[in-house]
Amino acid sequence: MSAADEPLALLGAPLGRITRRPDYLAAAAGRRFHTGRLTAQGRLRDEPGEAGLRFGFTVTKRTGHATERNRIRRRLKAAVALAGAGHAAQPLDVVLIGRREALGAPFALLVDDIRRALAAVTKPRPPGGGRRGPKSES
Repeated sequence: MSAADEPLALLGAPLGRITRRPDYLAAAAGRRFHTGRLTAQGRLRDEPGEAGLRFGFTVTKRTGHATERNRIRRRLKAAVALAGAGHAAQPLDVVLIGRREALGAPFALLVDDIRRALAAVTKPRPPGGGRRGPKSES
């Protein structure tokens, strides 16, 4: 277990962490889920040998100063430990982008947001890639 996994392990959740940039970029190419408190980007992993749910956290500088960003990140990590327990076996990468509203939001609302994000991100794409076809002239 690496030092990056310790905060989640202390909370009793067997969840992994995304630490490499290519994994963040791959998650960004997947499905998205938005609320006023966070944005979730995720994808199902295809690589054999890596099982389990992994999370990455991003809070940009325009969100606030360092102590506010760290507090948002800590709140998201704690909410993930509660919300992600039911999906721990899925080969899924999820990146959470924290927003300033996550600072003052009730903790139960953050947990609910993450649960809804996991449901949206794991939904299979419809046949045909989920893209709309060309517009028809009527």
